[in-house]
This record gives sequence, C-alpha cells and structure tokens, in this order.
Amino acid sequence: MANRVWCNARLATMVGEGLGTVEDGVVAAANGQIVFAGPAAAAPRWADAETIDCGRRWITPGLIDCHTHLVHGGNRAGEFALRLEGASYEEIARAGGGIVSTMRATRAASEAELVATALPRLDALLAEGVTAVEIKSGYGLALEDELKMLRAARALGVERDVRVATTFLGAHAVPPEFAGDADGYIDEVAQRMIPEVAASGLADAVDAFCEGIGFTPTQTARVFAAAARHGLPVKLHAEQLSALGGASLAARSGALSADHLEHADEDDVTAMAAAGTVAVLLPGAFYFMRETRHPPIAALRAAGVPIALATDCNPGTSPLTSPLLVLNMAATLFRLTVVEALRGMTVNAAKALGADAEIGTLEPGKACDLAIWSIEDPAELVYRIGFNPLHSRVRNGR
Repeated sequence: MANRVWCNARLATMVGEGLGTVEDGVVAAANGQIVFAGPAAAAPRWADAETIDCGRRWITPGLIDCHTHLVHGGNRAGEFALRLEGASYEEIARAGGGIVSTMRATRAASEAELVATALPRLDALLAEGVTAVEIKSGYGLALEDELKMLRAARALGVERDVRVATTFLGAHAVPPEFAGDADGYIDEVAQRMIPEVAASGLADAVDAFCEGIGFTPTQTARVFAAAARHGLPVKLHAEQLSALGGASLAARSGALSADHLEHADEDDVTAMAAAGTVAVLLPGAFYFMRETRHPPIAALRAAGVPIALATDCNPGTSPLTSPLLVLNMAATLFRLTVVEALRGMTVNAAKALGADAEIGTLEPGKACDLAIWSIEDPAELVYRIGFNPLHSRVRNGR
C-alpha cells in the first residue's frame, strides 16, 4: 500500500543506461520508500493515499553531492586574491597557507560553531534539490579535531532532513606538529586515528590526498591498509595536480571512487574499470584553479567507468554550493552530455558513496528522495546558468 502518490508527472528515473524517461508518470511511496515509479497506465490504485498533482513537472531522483568539505572554520578569500596576483596553489601551501590555514581556523572553532557555519552551505545545496551529501573531515589533522569535524557533519543530518555520509580524511596534509615527518604523521593516522574513528562509528569511509603536496602512493597505501583492517571502505583524491598513479592504487584497493583525475592515464582508467571504481569529476575545482588539463573523459567513456559529479565545496579550491552550476560546468568545461551530467549527480553519485542500492534512481525499494522541477526538458537543468527551477524537494517520502 502507498500512503503518498505523485501523479501527472514526467519522470527521469535514471534506471537503465539513459535518463529512463516516462512521459505520463507516477511515483508512489510507503514508509519513505518507493513502491511504484512508472507509467500512469500501469500504476495500481491507492484509494486512501494522499495524491499530489505535479502539473506535468519533471521528477528526478534527489541530487547527490558525493564529494564535499562542507565543515570547516574560516575562509580563504585572501589566498584567492594572492592567486589572482600570480601565486600558485603549491606556493601558497608551502608558505603555510592552504589546508593548514583552514586547519588553524577549524581547530579554533567549537563543534557548535562548525555546525552553524556549515548550515548555510548545506542549505544552498538543499535549495537546488540535494537529498544526500558526503562530508569529509581533514581540516583538524589531530584526532580530537577530526572527531569534532565528523560529529559536526553528522549533526548536520539532524539539523536538516538530508542523508549525510561522512568520510575521514585525516591524510589531507601534514600538520605543524609533524613538520618534515610525513611518515610519522601517516603512522599517527593509520595506527591511532583510524582505529579511534572506526570505534566511534562516525565515519562511513576513509579518504586521502595522494599528491606531490600531499602524500605518496606508498603512504596512501598504508592508510588504505589501516582502513581495510577496520572495515572502512576507501576513496581517494587522485591525479589532480600530477600523475602519481593514485587512481590505479585506489582501484587496486577496491576504492569506491577516485576523485579529480585531471592527470589520470590509460592505466588508471583500465584499473578503475576493472575494479568498478567510480570517477568523481570536480569541475568547480578545475574552474576555480584555472586548470587546463582535462580529465580523460573519452577514455573513461570507452572503458565504461561510471562518471559522477560533485561540488567539492571547500574553502580553498572550490567554494561552490550550486549543484546546478556543476551540471553546467561539467557540460561546458568537460563536454559531458546532458545524460552523463544528470546521471553524474544521481545514480553514479550514489555508486561513489556505495549507496546505489538505496538511492540514486526512481524504482521500487529505493528511498523516496525526489527533486521536482518546473521545467519542460531535463536538459534545462544542465543548460541554464544562475537559474533554479526546483519546485519541491522530497526526502524519504516527505
């Protein structure tokens, strides 16, 4: 039995290979789960259900932002000004800016302050149809501060009706306490922090920053091994600024996703395809950092690697809270198609979180997370800039 039905709608179910469109569609939910999504002609009759006439609007799965750093202290507008004057990301980081500057602000903030400052960023995502969001730690870089970030991230899912997936990113940068001793810090992450994080139940996955200004593949592998010992899946910031083979390492480690990928090569793509590792592309960071090297889109397509999209909302390289702008950026900067872009923030984003059995498509058994749009064509969600056609957002059938 359904207790709520959305009718007179057009559906983009994301089931199958394309958009899974249904011109005269119905979605029905019971106890927060979809019990029917398909043509009105095939829909059962639910005499006692609340019925919502959608006026021929389009329904998609709720959007999923599968890579964010929503919780942090301070901002880095000053560094943005320096980059406009010619300083590089690496120069700023080596001079004490970058991630470490956000670390100082995050350590100084209380858990309540982190929640309060993150809420406006989260609200901006929800206002554009997001029903699930991943939030990383990584600006505490000490056990108690990392746990504080993860608690704040979980609290956001209490303050707002949104699914929150949390990721422990302790291996984001070397903190001042371990200056010149990256291996020592990786020991701290692998031997102390990951066991404590796992015991706390505050993290759904583990991530690392495998990069010349971050951590080597060997150090990253130690983080992954510790995560595996404690039953936590992994993902990776890989191949953003240089080619270190991080994406291949992620794939060999069974990672849910490898993210950024501007410098990924054919070997990386082959490994990801074999492992089922999702490619999470982050056009906001590409744009904000004025990058010129594109991710290997054609190779990813040819190999059948699922492509997801996310805002990468963070204070240093992607202060972006518009998933709709991400859709447009993915099309204009990376030449993704409308179908690829929309699947990138629904079904493939769900895969990047390891949650595709629960969210990401409109089909029975999935959570009834919907975005209802006042549009005539799904392409409008990718085509238009600075325009939000969201009519309503439904989370768990509400």
